[in-house]
Amino acid sequence: MMRLDVAVERWPIAGRFTIARGSRTEAVVVVARITDGRVTGQGECVPYARYGETVEGVRDLIAAQGEAIAAGAGQQDLLARMKAGAARNALDCALWDFEAKTRGVRAHDLAGLPAPAPATTAYTLSLGTPEEMEAAARAAAHRPLLKVKLGGAGDPARIAAVRRGAPDSRLIVDANEAWRPDTLQANLAACAAAGVGLIEQPLPAGDDAPLEDIARTIPLCADESLHDRAGLDVLAGRYDAINIKLDKAGGLTEALLLARAARERGLSIMVGCMVGTSLAMAPAMLLSGFADYVDLDGPLLLARDREPGLRFEGSIVHPPEPALWG
Repeated sequence: MMRLDVAVERWPIAGRFTIARGSRTEAVVVVARITDGRVTGQGECVPYARYGETVEGVRDLIAAQGEAIAAGAGQQDLLARMKAGAARNALDCALWDFEAKTRGVRAHDLAGLPAPAPATTAYTLSLGTPEEMEAAARAAAHRPLLKVKLGGAGDPARIAAVRRGAPDSRLIVDANEAWRPDTLQANLAACAAAGVGLIEQPLPAGDDAPLEDIARTIPLCADESLHDRAGLDVLAGRYDAINIKLDKAGGLTEALLLARAARERGLSIMVGCMVGTSLAMAPAMLLSGFADYVDLDGPLLLARDREPGLRFEGSIVHPPEPALWG
C-alpha cells in the first residue's frame, strides 16, 4: 500500500529577498513524499500568501489526500480532486517521481519529451534603492540574464541603475503588479531606454485590461494574471508571453498542458519558480524545452540547498539526476 507523508521545511535565504509585496529571509516549503516501502517519490511546493495560501493550509490539503493516494490516485485524479495551487503541485510532482522510479525510467520519458538540456537561467536581483540595485547588478554583471524586481514609485531610476551596473546583461523586469495606468508609459519608456527584453506583470491581475490599448515595443509577460489553462483566453491582446510556475499551475501535469496550449496561441513562455530548493526546480526543467526564458534560480538565492541538488555552472542549470527527482 502506498503511504503519503508531508513535512514543512525551512531553508535560509542568502541575505534578504525583497519584492514589491515584502521581504523574507527564509524559504518555507512543504514536501510531499509517497512511498510503497521500496520506492519513494517526492515533490516540493512553496505556499504563497498572494494566492491565499498558508503553510499550514497547504500541508493539511496535502495530508487530506492520504487515503486517495493509498487507494492508487494518480495525476489525472488530482486534476479532478484538487484546485490548482501549491498543494496539488507537491503531490503531482511526487507522483511523477514515484512512477519514474518504480518503472526505472526518467520522468521526461513518461511525459513523452526529449531529455532536458542544460539551460541558462535568469538570476534575480532583489528590490532595493537604485544604489543598492546598481551594486547588486555590478556583482552579477557576469551573468548573461538578470531578472530585476521592481516596486512602483522610483522604478525608472532603479532600471537605469541596474543597466549601469550590468551594461552587457540581458534584462527582464518584474513589477509584481506594482505599476499603475498613470505610471505605465514612464516605466515602459525607462525599460526601452535600458534595452529591457521582457516586462513581467506590470499591472495588478484583474486590473490589466488597459494593456490591450497600449502601443509597446517590449513584450509583456503574464504572471499573477495566469495560473492554468482556464485563464489563457482572457489574456488575448494583453500579453505576449506567460510565466508558467508549477506552484500556480498545480503541478507538472497541468503545466505541460498549459505550455502546449500557450504555444498553440502563439504565446512565448517563461518557466519560473518561487524561492525554493532544487527539488522544486527539478520538475520544471522538463518544461525548459518549451521555454523562451528559464527562471529557475531559486537554489542560487538560498544560503544552502538540499543534497543532492541541481548542478549550476554560473547561470547554467543542469537537469536533475534521478537521486534528486524523476
